[in-house]
Amino acid sequence: MPELPEVEVTRRSLVASLAGTRVTGASLGKPLRWPLGCAPGDLIGRRIGDIARRGKYLWLPLGPRTGRGADDAGGLLIHLGMSGSLAFGPDDGRPGPWDHFELETERGVLRLRDPRRFGAVVWSAGLDTPPASTLLSGLGAEPFDEALTPQAFHAALRKRRTAVKNVLLAGDVVVGAGNIYACEALFHAAINPRTRADAISRPRAAQLLAAVRGTLARAMEVGGSTLRDFRDAHGMGGEFQAEAAVYAREGQPCQRCGRPIRRIVQGQRATYFCSHCQRR
Repeated sequence: MPELPEVEVTRRSLVASLAGTRVTGASLGKPLRWPLGCAPGDLIGRRIGDIARRGKYLWLPLGPRTGRGADDAGGLLIHLGMSGSLAFGPDDGRPGPWDHFELETERGVLRLRDPRRFGAVVWSAGLDTPPASTLLSGLGAEPFDEALTPQAFHAALRKRRTAVKNVLLAGDVVVGAGNIYACEALFHAAINPRTRADAISRPRAAQLLAAVRGTLARAMEVGGSTLRDFRDAHGMGGEFQAEAAVYAREGQPCQRCGRPIRRIVQGQRATYFCSHCQRR
């Protein structure tokens, strides 16, 4: 599943191409997770603003249609689902079997490719109005938000009585630490993934927050992780999986102590960790 680093990499790969260009056409393929919420033709004539990200959602702001007032402005909230990716380039003819949304612009065509169709493209009048506000309401703090201090992070963990790995995946304390990144951050913070969140001390919470930030920053630097489907808007895959310390390394020696990496299942997700280096 594309996580925060992959979504941010996608955003960065689209900014220069899309900002300021005008929509000349739009079309839908097979149904996605949620309906578009407007007629595709209503998107034509709008200019695209600066693309933003909130959690694993992309926000594509669209100005008013020609001759309409400012109240006609809005945008598209885009989620890549389990296997989606956005591709941008010249119009190469008919969409492929996995291309379920097309936005034609003066500079090229933006396509959402999603084999499993859990992704979504939803029209909203703004981020603070439904349906966007509803979909974003349960998200936790952005990992690099200065308001997310070590003290605030520790206070949030103290309210949770479940395993810290599950808390990171839930995304209501901090967004972006998907499965691969949660495993890696917990390893770098030397915290056992089964440790109850409310049992983590303030110093260890500070270490974990720093590890989450460091792991996500590194993932964005190398283009995210490509385990199967992910590509950025220009077809480039990520490389983070090649330098993972624990993820998908069951039975291999720990890079610190040499003992074998373990694999367990938490919340129906595989967790990889070193039982010697990561103590409760």
